Amino acid sequence: MPRYLMILDYTGGTDKTPGGMAGWTADELQGHANYYEALNKALTESGELVHLEALTPPDQAFVVTSDGTDKTVTDGPFQEFKEWVAGYMIVDAETEERALEIAGLYSAVPGAGGRPTQQAIQVRRMYHGTDGSAVEDTIAFGEANIE
Repeated sequence: MPRYLMILDYTGGTDKTPGGMAGWTADELQGHANYYEALNKALTESGELVHLEALTPPDQAFVVTSDGTDKTVTDGPFQEFKEWVAGYMIVDAETEERALEIAGLYSAVPGAGGRPTQQAIQVRRMYHGTDGSAVEDTIAFGEANIE
């Protein structure tokens, strides 16, 4: 079955609550968490959810560059927090249509007032399926020599 990576960032969708989630009520936060919990449970039980992670905020991140000998490490906070990845999900989906349907379910997570946030979810097919088969019509990558 093809695997898809679903990425969400800090844009917040259509929710314009001042302060973002910090401005939500306790009930709104609980509703948000409950929705994710129920969706993740259902997708795990169906065998579609492979893995998910929430990430620390950008101000706790590092950017590393290297010429192969020396490395430069830059720490946060960074400009444009909303463009940083907030978390990701890996799903096994029978079809691309199903992967997009799952992304739609994640996008509909409730926010302030219980309204769907319409959070943008980036969906990207992974190069290899669970059986190790290559995805058709993709660039073939050679094996890297890492010493």
